[in-house]
Formats: sequence, structure tokens, C-alpha cells
Amino acid sequence: MNKAELVAAVAEIAGLTKADTEKAVDATFDAITNTLKSGDEVRLIGFGSFSVTQRAATEGRNPRTGEKIKIAASKNPKFSAGKGLKDALNG
Repeated sequence: MNKAELVAAVAEIAGLTKADTEKAVDATFDAITNTLKSGDEVRLIGFGSFSVTQRAATEGRNPRTGEKIKIAASKNPKFSAGKGLKDALNG
């Protein structure tokens, strides 16, 4: 499912226009992104949690030349499914 399909599905379920639904979906994504950027976590009870993990800087190798390269530290988003979502998929 891509974003357009998500917007269409939510619009149908909620009985909203696609334009209003797209604004709501965009606002939801923006709110989650901004919360993660500020270092906080987003917890949606029954659905799951979004958080940020830290990946330390490491040293790797170029597979073609064998030359050592530095891989910079980075922050990565993480999603952990909640019990309600897991139960819905496995029940």
C-alpha cells in the first residue's frame, strides 16, 4: 500500500473527502517526524511505538578495493509493534 492508497482507504472508512484525509495523514506523519526529531518517542497504545536508535560510527571496507572507509554515526527510526497489532495479524 502506498500513500495514495492509504489516503483512499482512510477516507472511505472515516467518510471524509480524500483532500481532508490527505491533510490529516500528512499532519500525522509530520507530528511523528517532529516528535522523533526532538528526541521523544511516539506511543500509540495497541498499535505500536516509534523511537529513534543511535548507530555508532564504525569502520568498514570498500568491497571492490578493500580500502578502509569510515561510516558516520547516525540516528535511525525504529517501530515496535504493539500487542493489539500483533494480535490482529496472528488471530
